[in-house]
Amino acid sequence: MPSPILDRITEPRQLRGLSLKELELLAAELREKIIATCSANGGHLAPSLGVVELTIALHRVFESPKDKIVWDVGHQAYAHKLLTGRSDSFGTLRTFGGISGFPKRSESAHDSFDVGHSSTSISAALGLSVARDLKGRRNKVLAVIGDGSMTGGMAYEALNHAGDLNKDLVVILNDNEMSISENVGALSNLLSRTITSDFVHKIRKDVGAFLESLPRVGSSALQIARKAEESLKGLFTPSMLFQAFGFEYIGPIDGHNIPLLLETLENVKRFDDAVLIHVLTKKGKGYTPAEFNPALFHGVGPFDIPTGKVLKGKGGGASYTGIFGEALKKVAAENEKIVAVTAAMPDGTGLTPFGKEYPERFFDVGIAEQHAVTFAAGLAADGFTPVVALYSSFLQRAYDQLCHDVCLQELPVVLAIDRAGVVGNDGPTHHGVFDLSYLRHLPGLTVMAPKDENELQHMLFTATQLKAPAALRYPRGNGLGVPIDQILHEIPVGKGELLRDGADGALIAVGTMVAPALQAAQALAAEGIDVAVMNARFVKPLDRELILSLAARGPVFTIEENVVQGGFGTAVLELLEEEEVYGVRLTRLGFPDSFVEQGEQGELRANYGLDAAGIADSVRKVLGEMQGAQVEAEEELG
Repeated sequence: MPSPILDRITEPRQLRGLSLKELELLAAELREKIIATCSANGGHLAPSLGVVELTIALHRVFESPKDKIVWDVGHQAYAHKLLTGRSDSFGTLRTFGGISGFPKRSESAHDSFDVGHSSTSISAALGLSVARDLKGRRNKVLAVIGDGSMTGGMAYEALNHAGDLNKDLVVILNDNEMSISENVGALSNLLSRTITSDFVHKIRKDVGAFLESLPRVGSSALQIARKAEESLKGLFTPSMLFQAFGFEYIGPIDGHNIPLLLETLENVKRFDDAVLIHVLTKKGKGYTPAEFNPALFHGVGPFDIPTGKVLKGKGGGASYTGIFGEALKKVAAENEKIVAVTAAMPDGTGLTPFGKEYPERFFDVGIAEQHAVTFAAGLAADGFTPVVALYSSFLQRAYDQLCHDVCLQELPVVLAIDRAGVVGNDGPTHHGVFDLSYLRHLPGLTVMAPKDENELQHMLFTATQLKAPAALRYPRGNGLGVPIDQILHEIPVGKGELLRDGADGALIAVGTMVAPALQAAQALAAEGIDVAVMNARFVKPLDRELILSLAARGPVFTIEENVVQGGFGTAVLELLEEEEVYGVRLTRLGFPDSFVEQGEQGELRANYGLDAAGIADSVRKVLGEMQGAQVEAEEELG
């Protein structure tokens, strides 16, 4: 589609040659291109639509990449990408080999920091500002953080440090939740204009220095003056919190008013201390379905633009997430000690129905995974069985709490780890390919992974019965479409199941890799290669007896949707070493020692040899090598 103004923009500095009218037209073109691309590829639509005018203003006033802009999480950075030379490649957004859905330093000099998880921007921006001062440079550093990310404790740790250092740092709070009346908004805009003007800013500094210099009464007089100013602004704005951290507070201002944004940013550009600009925006602005349902369009799959209807998925059974949510309700109906905890992801983790049915037993703690786990530990310490539902990549943030607050005390906290394995187009910041490695070495923690959605619900029931720490991990997306049992039962802890016997070797798979392992075995059987298939079920404790019996027959292949370093395959290697079983050819299939790129789940699994064809190829290769070695040995003996 033609974008007359956007098509001319290859560098953000070109924005300074546009009129205000052209900037308004550019905003419309940006929204049109973002909507069109997300309708085809999926993506974080509503957040990016909400900051179009803010992004234009930032790149018009500041000089990226000399000036550094750090986008918190990066959900809202699509307009930034389009204005920084990636308009022609924007159609590849979030696809295999295409541009990332998040800021990425290797992709553009305008991406000053890689992001993907929340509440990191102020910390990173403060680091960049200190580095700037240590090098004697004079560029500006800005952090753009959403109100959702402000629920993360790391943001306040950074605010505290930044206010204490009082570096030349601009924090922009993108608030798409707060609403203020028209009159209060107008008065707030007037106050912000006045406070950011050169004259008033200089007078405030000069008067402050003068009052502080007065003998005996100077400090008291300065405090009184500051309190008077805070009281005036506090009548209309939430300024006192940020001023307590040592920030100059500006706002709230209309985040869709380009002239006001330009004026405010031009004024603040001249400041040399820590300042926070509070900007009010509308999530999904410019696309009616996203405005009415910003939660759905926060991160959405492909959709129909005229209706906003999300296109159907790729078939299969019910989603693992949905089955988990229904199973948890079933377990909770029989056990009043079951409570559910999540960190700002009730929909994503399937807990919204649970929250409606058991509101007093459901807790959404915000973007605060560390708190979620220790909060659950506190509940468990007084007799409850909390089920903490988190995405695998987000659970990484709570490792210390899991170790010291849950496992050390042997508390019955159940971790429901969603989005384990590759998750698709969000890429390396969201893939859950490390959890088996960072969980299995924690003492007393049972770690399991279901082969399908039916086994998931039985594992959940088992975990709630253990009276000890437990973790079950399951993938994003639809299940295999297997029948769902109506009555839940416990699975014997540490016991796998032999799904297929065979004399030529064994495929020991865990979780999502069981189904392709069975498919690979069937394909190999047609070629006369007879391999066994084991559903390991448990990564910790292992089914030692069954694994050792399979290892005695021939080559063993461990298969996991996790990095091979320290994962399930490594656990099997350790078992063989402990039992002094030598001479077994063991091949570990999983992800290598590198971050996995973005792409469709099936696409990525195939790329790393973790689909049926890849598994079968690995078996053929190893058996061929073994046969070749045997022939060579016989020839040498002959």
